[in-house]
Amino acid sequence: MERVQFKTSINAGVKKVYDTMLGQDTFKQWTAAFNPTSDFEGSWKKGSKIAFTGISKTGKREGMLGVIEENIPEQFVSIKYSGLIDGDREITEGPDVADWAGSHENYTFEENNGLTELTVDIDINDEMREYFKSTYPKALALLKNLCEA
Repeated sequence: MERVQFKTSINAGVKKVYDTMLGQDTFKQWTAAFNPTSDFEGSWKKGSKIAFTGISKTGKREGMLGVIEENIPEQFVSIKYSGLIDGDREITEGPDVADWAGSHENYTFEENNGLTELTVDIDINDEMREYFKSTYPKALALLKNLCEA
């Protein structure tokens, strides 16, 4: 497991960036870079269970399960991953989740004179390294465009 960092500067206030990143409708728009049907179920509230979902190329519901370990509005969000979604099943044990269960994805928001610096730190296993390194910058570019529109 490797921690990888992505950063972007967004010409918008931190409240707008935070709200756009986590809002139900706008979340779907910027995470479309990962899957055109991206969505989430649950809450961004600290301690809440959250599921990041989408439809696979074969038409099956899939995704990742997590818990919001921390959410300090407009400052920091930490997601701890705990399992997978496979159709209607939640998988939290076994070889499919062993490689990355307990990994984190953290968002840090810092505003300076109306410009927001967004930093994403994510734990990535070897299998997903290249995918995230090529796709996350595309997702952040979509987020930037949404926030600056």
